[in-house]
Amino acid sequence: MKSFADLSAREILAVAIASEEEDSRIYATFAEDLAERYPASSKVFEEMADEEREHRHALLQIYEQRFGSKLPPIRREDVKGFLKRRPIWLTKNLSLETVRKEAENMEYQAARFYEKAAAQTTDTEIRKLLGDLAEVEKSHGRHAGELERHLLTEEAREEEASTSHRMFVLQYVQPGLAGLMDGSVSTLAPLFAAAFATHSNWETFLVGMAASIGAGISMGFAEALSDDGALTGRGTPWLRGTICGLMTTLGGIGHTLPYLVPDRWDNAFWIATGLAGIVVFIELWIIAWVRAKYMDTPFLQAVFQIVLGGVIVLMAGILIGGA
Repeated sequence: MKSFADLSAREILAVAIASEEEDSRIYATFAEDLAERYPASSKVFEEMADEEREHRHALLQIYEQRFGSKLPPIRREDVKGFLKRRPIWLTKNLSLETVRKEAENMEYQAARFYEKAAAQTTDTEIRKLLGDLAEVEKSHGRHAGELERHLLTEEAREEEASTSHRMFVLQYVQPGLAGLMDGSVSTLAPLFAAAFATHSNWETFLVGMAASIGAGISMGFAEALSDDGALTGRGTPWLRGTICGLMTTLGGIGHTLPYLVPDRWDNAFWIATGLAGIVVFIELWIIAWVRAKYMDTPFLQAVFQIVLGGVIVLMAGILIGGA
């Protein structure tokens, strides 16, 4: 990799041309990815892609005037410390907020590049062009806001807000809720079976931890492998799998932790079991609330379904453990 200070004017222009070309493709990719879900915001990124192409054309014109038609094979990745782009645009179904933040970061990096490049070159015409481009990149945030105000009507904003909410539910709430339900309910039977079979808090704790972690790993992989998100728009499989796995483990650990009460305490088993029962009640209530808020399930119906299922699994564990 070359140091930026060692770049010639020709190489600086070549890097700038390559950068503008790549940025225009990135914005076009963002526009394509957002087109179906956020059509108005997609047009904003189409406009930004067009502007980057215009910048490339201006840079290419002055390069040809100074150095001819052949570009040296140098890219920003070949220069130390400048314009490293994360390959986030290769990921489909990104949230609108993620795309906007990435665009802001790109414009900030581009503006800094042109400022440094303008300060280094001694050619007055190249220096002026690079300085102008730095100001343009700085103003892109304001320009993007103007484009949004022009293209995003009130109706379009409401539609995009509805889509954003739906994507949030699909990508985060659903896998998290599935994991929390599985972890909170499925681990009840082995935990309380171990508790009533051994009357040992420590042994019960070990069983609960093993059940929680095992269920988390299983649910995480099951969620990640069930859907790649390409057709359903449910987001990247590994993100969903991670969320689902962590929430599954959390759901099981919640009512396992009370069994850390030392066995040497008087009535330690019943203290731990009572605390675990309270935690189970809180977990089931949270699940019912999330279902009512995000899954359009009537609250009382959600409470009845979740509590009924939890009680059945709980009683099964107690009966098996006490047999």
